Amino acid sequence: MSARRLAIRQPAEFALSAKAKKEIGVWVKKYPSDRQRSALIPAMWIAQKDAGGWLPELALRELGDMLDMAYIRVYEVATFYTMFNLEPVGTHYVQMCGTTPCWLRGSDELKAMLTRKIGPQRSITADGKLSWLEVECLGSCSNAPMVQISNGDGDHYYEDLTAESLEQVLDALVAGKKPEQGPRNSRFSSEPEGGAMALTTKNLSKARGTMKKLPNAEKNTKINYYEWDPKHRRATKGGWVDPAVKSSRDPKKRPANDGKDLTGGIIEDEPKKGKPKRATKPVGKKPAVEAKSAKPQVLYTDGATDGVPDDLKLIKGIGPKFEGELNANGVYYFRQIGAWKVADVKVVEEKIKSLATGRVKRDDWVKQGRALAKSALKKGKT
Repeated sequence: MSARRLAIRQPAEFALSAKAKKEIGVWVKKYPSDRQRSALIPAMWIAQKDAGGWLPELALRELGDMLDMAYIRVYEVATFYTMFNLEPVGTHYVQMCGTTPCWLRGSDELKAMLTRKIGPQRSITADGKLSWLEVECLGSCSNAPMVQISNGDGDHYYEDLTAESLEQVLDALVAGKKPEQGPRNSRFSSEPEGGAMALTTKNLSKARGTMKKLPNAEKNTKINYYEWDPKHRRATKGGWVDPAVKSSRDPKKRPANDGKDLTGGIIEDEPKKGKPKRATKPVGKKPAVEAKSAKPQVLYTDGATDGVPDDLKLIKGIGPKFEGELNANGVYYFRQIGAWKVADVKVVEEKIKSLATGRVKRDDWVKQGRALAKSALKKGKT
């Protein structure tokens, strides 16, 4: 990007109008009080319109004061975005697209006409009404060549232009008229010139249900209404099939679908096909053994009620004497220790005075207990 700088000649005085300040205030209120600078870009656009299509230095300073920003920050934004003009423009500012689609469709002829009628780029006519600039793509490639003309009434697209039709638009603007925007030929939008050539059948949705073959086809081709939906259907040799209803892969075996609009889904000839049958026998109760899968207690105050105690000496850090003391205070099982949480460990440490604080965590009892309980379960120990 070439360097962008403020115009050398600046107005001696400038102040935003009350209307512009009110519009900027609407944008400022959209953001928190300490994030007012987020409204800078729309504020600059409003100020540019208010100043006649460009941003004087005094306008940038006023915006900085309004948004509590350093002037250099406002200047950085203004010089970065080419949508902001840093020098005066005509009342009607013509931005001519010169990117490939427009160039292939004759933008060079538009450029030559603008140079003849207005002068070199960035120059302004003697009456101050017109100025122009070649810009990059404006997003209307299907209607190339085109221009955007900005003035006090807005920013309007004029498309499908020739040098002659663009000159007529400019003459009308200079004369104070408001030429209709859009294509300057027979088109309404971007349809083929001369009118639409596809999907012209009246009552098209009704016609689809009665059509049996494609019009103007060389062969008697049957219409296939089975349409593709990647989320709900899968490809088969016979067409697209909805797996949810388990239809036949062969469309010929689905007469209910023949010749109908099935954009909403395939009709199943046998609605109950593929559905699971109701169970004839009641589901038995779970074995009583599964009762042991309940969450173990932190401490068993009534003794080893979950069966024979485990050999806690298999846990690193627990010897015979310590095992006896643990059993005496309600600790019997690997799965019991493996289920302890941080709060449970604190309860155990407060209950068993000989258990030093932090020992359970240091020796990793919980992890060891969980592993031993899992190993015992695999071996079939109940």
